Amino acid sequence: MLDIIYGVLTGLMVIVALAWLVLIWGIMRTFRLTPHIRTHSSDVQTGPMVSVILPARNEEEYIGRCLESLAKQDYAEYEVIAINDSSEDSTESIISDYADRYTKIRLVNARPKPDGWMGKNWACMEGYNNSTGTLLLFTDSDTIFSHNMISTAVSHLKAENLDALTAIPLIRANEFWTRITLPMISTFLHTRFSALNVNNPNKKTGYFFGSFFLMPKDVYESVGTHKGVRQEIIEDGSLGRKVKDMGYRLKMVLADDMFEAIWARDGPTLWHALKRLMIPLYLQSARAATGIFLAVLFLLFLPFPVFLYSATLDGGIMSTTLWSSSLVASSMILCGAIVESHVLKIKLYNALACPLGGAVIVAGFLAGMLSVGRQNSVSWRGRQYTMSNTPQSPMDI
Repeated sequence: MLDIIYGVLTGLMVIVALAWLVLIWGIMRTFRLTPHIRTHSSDVQTGPMVSVILPARNEEEYIGRCLESLAKQDYAEYEVIAINDSSEDSTESIISDYADRYTKIRLVNARPKPDGWMGKNWACMEGYNNSTGTLLLFTDSDTIFSHNMISTAVSHLKAENLDALTAIPLIRANEFWTRITLPMISTFLHTRFSALNVNNPNKKTGYFFGSFFLMPKDVYESVGTHKGVRQEIIEDGSLGRKVKDMGYRLKMVLADDMFEAIWARDGPTLWHALKRLMIPLYLQSARAATGIFLAVLFLLFLPFPVFLYSATLDGGIMSTTLWSSSLVASSMILCGAIVESHVLKIKLYNALACPLGGAVIVAGFLAGMLSVGRQNSVSWRGRQYTMSNTPQSPMDI
């Protein structure tokens, strides 16, 4: 009986190793071929009016730096609509101070969130309702922009006749838990949601990075605005998919030398972010979410305990084969983490903690499934959302 179990585990370890070969190849190919944002015209400071829509809830630690960078853009015709979404800290007063100092910045206090809306989605809608621009740029409070980010993006959008543009930032990891999980979780962004898939008109993949997506107002309106994704937990991904599904020209570019964003600010934020990734999958299909969870379990974590266990076994063909295959699978995961660390420009030693990083991701995904299955609710940014009768679009990892 043990030989059968060892044989099955050995086969699974071989599959994991082969899967990581494909993943690493995909990561390196994406890194090499992803287009970089660039200026197409020497006259990039003028153009259509851009409304920067910046939702903010309890962002006192970050929003000042974001507003400072937005206030100093070299683009002429733009406004920054900073939406205070019922913050319980000093976010409103910080925005008000910047609005007094810079005429480009405007404070909007969001009305109370209606039932059936996620908080950020409602704040974005409030920003849209107060906008005057023909181009809409959505971003987050923890971003910092170079002085020419808006002008470069508008130039790129116009020159390539695009309907929507989203940019990949330099992703900052502030603390230990984020640094060790980021190389693992970003594997899926650099494969499943890679720019190569998003930019390929023959692929159905559509995705926005929430920290930066730009589109004409009429395109935003034609896909239903944020009202069409009002119940979505991962609203930026859902909106990007709608743009692609409707046949609009969407492009994803790399802009890690022009702006930066934070993936997760601390341990609790990271934990809730991991849960948030799994919840839409589970609500769309519990069976599919379970299958994806098991795949992630094997791809990110299980080879390490199998390797440790097999090292304690007495010698024999089956146990030796299991040890060898689990060693190869574990080594491939480590190689993947090293490649991702290079791509993400984070220090290489964080990759060495990939077994712990994988364990945190698996635990977070499991907690996300259980939170919906048992509590039927999710907590995000200080709000509790009941998930009954809340359909989610599938976000396959």
